[in-house]
Order: sequence, then structure tokens, then C-alpha cells
Amino acid sequence: MPSFEDIETLETPPPEVLAMPWATAGIAVAEALGVDVERGLSEDEATRRRAQYGPNQLRRHERQSAWSILVEQFKSLIVALLVVAAAVAFFAGEIIEGWAILAVLIINAAIGFVTELRAVRSMEALYAMGRVGTRVRRGGPVREIPAEALVPGDIVEVEGGDVVTADLRIVESSKLQADESALTGESVPVRKEPDPTAPEAVLAERFGMLFKGTAVTRGHGTGVVVATGLDTELGRISSLVEEAEDEATPLEKRLNRLGHKLIFVTLGLAVAVIFSGFLTGKDLVLMIETGIALAVATIPEGLPIVATIVLAKGMRLMARRNALVNRLSSVETLGATGVICTDKTGTLTENRMTVTRLALASGDVEIDGEITLEDDAPLGAALETGVLCNNASFTQDAPDKATGDPLEIALLAAGALAGLDHDALRLRWPEVREEAFDSDVKMMATYHRTDSAYRVAVKGAPEPVLDAATHVLTTGGVEPLGEADRARWLARNDQMAVAGLRVLALAAKTTETPEAEPYRDLVFIGLVGLEDPPREDVRAALSECRRAGVRVVMVTGDQPVTARGVAQAVGLVESAEAEVMHGSLLKPRADLTDAERRQILDTSIFARVSPRQKLDLIDLHQKNGSIVAMTGDGVNDAPALKEADIGVAMGRRGTQVAREAADMVLQDDAFATIVAAIAQGRVIFGNIRRFIYYLMACNVGEVMIVGLAALVSTTLPILPLQILFLNLVTDIFPALALGMGEGEPDVMQQSPRDPKEPILGRVHWQGIVAYGAVFTVAVLGALALALYWLEMPTEQAVTVSFMTLAFAQLWHVFNMRSPQSGLFGNEITRNPYVWGALALCTVMLLAVVYVPGLALVFEVQHPGLSGWLLLLSMSAVPLAAGQVWKVWRGR
Repeated sequence: MPSFEDIETLETPPPEVLAMPWATAGIAVAEALGVDVERGLSEDEATRRRAQYGPNQLRRHERQSAWSILVEQFKSLIVALLVVAAAVAFFAGEIIEGWAILAVLIINAAIGFVTELRAVRSMEALYAMGRVGTRVRRGGPVREIPAEALVPGDIVEVEGGDVVTADLRIVESSKLQADESALTGESVPVRKEPDPTAPEAVLAERFGMLFKGTAVTRGHGTGVVVATGLDTELGRISSLVEEAEDEATPLEKRLNRLGHKLIFVTLGLAVAVIFSGFLTGKDLVLMIETGIALAVATIPEGLPIVATIVLAKGMRLMARRNALVNRLSSVETLGATGVICTDKTGTLTENRMTVTRLALASGDVEIDGEITLEDDAPLGAALETGVLCNNASFTQDAPDKATGDPLEIALLAAGALAGLDHDALRLRWPEVREEAFDSDVKMMATYHRTDSAYRVAVKGAPEPVLDAATHVLTTGGVEPLGEADRARWLARNDQMAVAGLRVLALAAKTTETPEAEPYRDLVFIGLVGLEDPPREDVRAALSECRRAGVRVVMVTGDQPVTARGVAQAVGLVESAEAEVMHGSLLKPRADLTDAERRQILDTSIFARVSPRQKLDLIDLHQKNGSIVAMTGDGVNDAPALKEADIGVAMGRRGTQVAREAADMVLQDDAFATIVAAIAQGRVIFGNIRRFIYYLMACNVGEVMIVGLAALVSTTLPILPLQILFLNLVTDIFPALALGMGEGEPDVMQQSPRDPKEPILGRVHWQGIVAYGAVFTVAVLGALALALYWLEMPTEQAVTVSFMTLAFAQLWHVFNMRSPQSGLFGNEITRNPYVWGALALCTVMLLAVVYVPGLALVFEVQHPGLSGWLLLLSMSAVPLAAGQVWKVWRGR
């Protein structure tokens, strides 16, 4: 081994040591890093290493500016179409039309901007973890320095309550424990010790390491820094968050596909009409005006506004249900969710340990409320031993303020249910000696003075406690413990572990002196089963997910047996033998065979999974055609939350990193809220489909009307500005009303829709064309009757055709009911917004005719009584045709 003087000048430490420092003794790692554990690095060497490795901080994530959020509102093909339409209108001298379209763009952008104003702060949250001080040995004495100044080779001292600021290889430790739940998903603090672990050990089993971003819960220790900044495990996760791409949501993709179609339809119609008119010798200006009319008629100008308002309303409704959504289009994506990949700790469970079972010689005692001791000697002895052999603090009046090891807190809480107070018992039997937990013997003991002797309380792992016991406490007294008895107790231990419980053994004895050997001739009392309890509402929520065709997959960093136990407890799986796939068995995506890929897709429980593997699992399900939601609350969940179609973070227990990486934050941390959000998302998609269907039918009708009139060289039944008025006013309010519907009552009894399913399918387009044809017949029929039967002037006849189309589109809203619903009692007639929209639009149409200034702008005239009778009669034709079709389909 080289001397410290030689190694300290090395540019790069031996790679085989730092690649897996947990597999090498701590002292050997320090030597490889060229540092004396007793003195630490010199200031000069620390400065040189900082220049080599950089500061101990994560990459800064720039706050997204308000300007960039505003720009995002215009990144849509439909918005681009509107911009082009406005430019063409200005170019052709149609100033009013141009400004009207720009007004639509501004209103739409304002709504989206105000609703979606937020910054993506994932990296800032991670970066903030580094802004703490650290006690480090520099040149001998221990002093505190900023965490950013740490370098590989620094000797760091930690104690209970500290946040670990770099990845450390432990050199010395005493009762050291760390809470790694945010990083690994392990719900219980992990005991840390200097001993090496296997090279292939997963993150949660590297007991000789302390990781940046975790917290020391107990004890103290000394470690050597082996990684800083982005080279730490936390830094790798931050890199994964950056690498995880924000995918366009299904709604955005569908609207863009619709925009592509409209581009070709708009350009094709406009060019065809202008070119054909020019070839037949028609007036070029008139043909350009007709082309503009067709372009305006093709583009549903109201679509962006209606979609934005409907999604914003969905966000407000979800917020009332404690689900905060920070991206408009994510609201609809929830409705398409087919797979939920959920973390265990803090998501399906409450992230707190609780004693749920005591296994005694007299039988099992389930702990679910107040405990009555009566004459049950083993039960009283078990609870007293758990309270005495304990270093935590707990008061029943303020359980949230308990401090110490969660397992020991749970033992104190169980004792409190039986009226056993920790402090009172310590006064009755004062502690005179403690034999701290030893990882070699896996037991802990405390000695307590009684009137004439000493009471020894012992707790530890079941196997060594049973090995140290010679007798067992029963209801009839102390009896010998034979080998057959030990086997039966070990079998009970296995049964409790399979049920997902963490098991401790309790024992005691009486000695005459406090110097007596603690782990010999013990009286075995029983086993304690502890669990991180499942949330009460999870089972019902999972059941509703199954009915809705939504698959739930548990993806955790915890142990397989614990994961299976929790999955069975919440109803995710029925069998205690359900398959659990260990993270060590998960190959990279590129190396998977088809059979292995199918096995992974069919598995419901994954344990000991790394952040990178979570990304692979999400990608695998996405490639299989599913919309994937990921729930989580820890730092280790952040990359997957960002990669998923919908990232769902817990608001109460969730880390800031998880919350900022997610699309939705649950303020109540309730899994059931996700189900409610999925239901709302499905309702919103149904409403969006309904109002787009309505808008497109109206617009296709306008295209057919203008196109057919141009082809037969007759008077244009509707002028460009009149079309724009219909699209921006009389179409928008009924469409908005449709978007406010409450949805079908059986929305959660249906399977998730295919992510590739378009907003409007073939049946919808057939209906759109059919409705458009009926609109065309009604409007051109009204125009012909006005011109040739009532012998109206052209401008008055155009007014009749314009108003016929306007009222026909208003009545058309009733054609949006489901074929299975009633003719008069249905989701449309029960929607109060529909009636309000019809009343408002009727008033606005009357204003266009009877307010002089508006009549002049829109080139309309009073149609007269005969004109009103004609247009109202003809406007009812599409409604009548639609209702006949609905009744026929319903039958």
C-alpha cells in the first residue's frame, strides 16, 4: 500500500476502490484517497481537489421565466392556423376579421398563461439540499464548513439529526442509523456500520455507506467522502430528472393531429376555389374573398379557448378534491391512464411503524386499540420489556413529537395503549446499564434495579434471542424451552415475516448483579410484529381501479417480503405467494427477450428497484401502448415522476423534489384522490370530444355551404365576418356549456381508451359530414326561398340564410346527447349551462340584427316577420334530423 505522502498527490484514486467503496474496508478507502483519518486533508490539498472535482453541488436548474411560459401558449398548430388566418385577413384588407382573430389568440393565451404560470423547480429543490454546514477534519481539528466545500477524501463527522451532504464510506460508528426512505423507499431507518458489504449489494443494502440527502436519525460516526456533487447517488438521480423528457400529453398530440388535418383541408379548399374561379373567368377579388371565407369556416377559432377553459375548470374541480394539477393538458391525460406505477412507502402505506401483533405462548394478540392486561402475564411482560429496552421518547398526547428509532417509538406507543408510561416505568425500575445493539449478536439489553435484584430486558432478532433463551414465559409461569419449541417459534416468525411484518423478539431475566452476562439463560417472552400500516382508503381505491380497467403496479426500493405483504394487505394481490420481481433481475431494456418483457409487463410487484429501473419500467409500459401514471414521494421517485405521462406526488409527506417533478400533487396524500382525478379526467375527455364534435359539425357545415355556393356561382349565403362571428360567439358558448357537463354516471365502469384513439373517430367524422350536409340543405334552402319565394333583396336574403345557420347551430347542441339517453331527459337538457348559453347567444344574434352599428358591420338587415318564420323553421331541420337519427340509433 503506498504511503499517505505518495497517495495524496495522486490525480485519480484507484478506480477499483471508489467504484464500489462499500465492498472495501473504510480505512482502506481512506488510504486509497490519500487521507489520514485522524488528521483529515490539509487546506492546500482540499483546495487542489476542489479544483479537480468541482464544488459539492448539484447542477442548477434555471427557473422557467414567465416569458417562456407565455410563448408556450402559442406552440400549437391550431393557434398557428389562426395566426395565418389573421395575416391573410389583414393582407386582403379585412381589418375587422383580422383583429377579431387576434383577439381570440390573446384571450386564449391569457387564460392558459394565468392558469399555467409556474416554474419547474426540480433541480432547485435538489440543489437546496446542499446548502447546509458539515463538520469536517481539516489538518487535525474538527470544524464546520459549507457543504459545497467538501471534496473526495474529506473526513466528516455525523450525529443524530444531521443531513448527510456527500456520499460517505463509514470508518467508525456507534449506534449509527440513517433514514434513507426518500432515496431508497426503505421505511425504517437503516443501521450503519463500517463492515464491508458484497460488491453486488443494491443501494438499500450498502450498510457501510451514508448517502447525500439522507438524514442521520441516531448515533454518531465518522466517514470519508467518496463522491460529491453529481457523482453522488443523489446527483445521479438529479441527472435522471434532467434526462427524463416531458412528453407531449395525449390531448396535445390529438389536437396537433387535428391541426395537421385542418391545415391541408384549409389550404386545399381555399386554393381549389380561387384557382377554379380564376379559370372560369370569375372576379379574382370575389374568389379571394370566397377563399378567405372558406379558410375562416374551416378553422374552429373557438377551439383553443373552449379547450383551455374546460381544462382550467377541471383543474379547479380537482383542486377542490385535493389534487393540484400544474399543467392544463395533464387534466385530460389522467382520464386515459391505464397503468399506475406506485411507490409503497408513504403512498400505499402511512410511512410510520406500528405494533400490530404480539405472538405469545398463549396465542396471537392483535393490536388495534386500547389494550387490557388483566391477568395476562406474558402480554404485560412483553409490553413492559418493549418499553424498558428502549431509548426513544413518546407521549400519547403528542405522538407527532416522538423522537428516536421508529421501531422503538412503536413499542412505546403499544405500551401506552396499555397504560404503560416510559418515564413511570423508568422511575419504578431505574436503568443502571445498557448493552447497546450489536450487529454481531443482533440484540440489545438494558438492566433495571428492582427491590432486591436486577431486571434485564432484551430485544433483538428472533433467531439469536431464541438461541440465548432456555425458558419461555407462559400463562402458567416459566417453563423450559426445548428444541421443538424453538422450531415452532421460528415457524411463527416466518409466518409473520411472510405477512409483511417486521419481527422483533423479546426476552428477560433476573440477575443479582448488573455485571452479569446479558445474553445467557434468557426467558423468552414472545415476538412483536410491526408494520408500516396501509392507508385505510387504498383497498377501496384499488378496487375501483380494477373496475375502471386501470392496472396498479407497486414499484418500491423496499424488501420483497415487505412489498408482498403490503400488496396483499391493500388488496393489490390476493395470494401470499404472488410473484415479486427483485431489482437485481431487471435487465436493461435493450437486453430483454420478448418473454422477459412480457413477464415484466405482467408482474404487479417490484422490489429493490433503482431510480433508473423505474424509468425503464415506465418506458416499457409506455411502449406497450399504455398511458402511465407514477406516484411517489421520495427523491428516488423524481425521475420517474417526470418521465411518466402523469407524475403524481404526495403533498404532505412528499419531498420537495418529488412535488416539483410531478404533474399533480395530492394535498391529502390519499391514493383515492388519484381515482377521483382519473374519473374527472375521463369526464373532461368526454366533454372535449363532445364540444369538438359540435364545433367541427358547425364548421364543416359552413365549408359545405360556402363551397357549394361558390361552385354554382350563387350568392354567398354567409360572409367571412359573419362566419367569424358564428365561430367566435354563437359556437363558443354552447361548446363551453358542453364542456361543463358532469359526464356519464358509469364513466368509471369503462376500460381506459386507447392512447392512439383520436379525438374524433370514423363514426364522428361520418356524423360531422352528415350534419354538415343537413346544415347545407337548410341554409341554401332558406336562401333560395328568401330570394325566389319571398323575393327578398340579396342582403336581406343573406341575413335570412345567416340567421338560419346561426339558430341551426344553437339547436344543434341538443344533438350532442348520447343515443342511449332520453329525448327530453338527458345530459344536455340537464346541463344548466346549455340553457344559459342558448339564451345569451339568442340575445347576441338579435343585437346583430337590431343594433344599427352592428348591423352595418355585419351587413345584415331586418328579415321581417316572414323572414323570421322562414329562418326559424329551416333552422329546426338539423335538430329534427339529428333527433330522428338518435332515436333510431338508440333502438
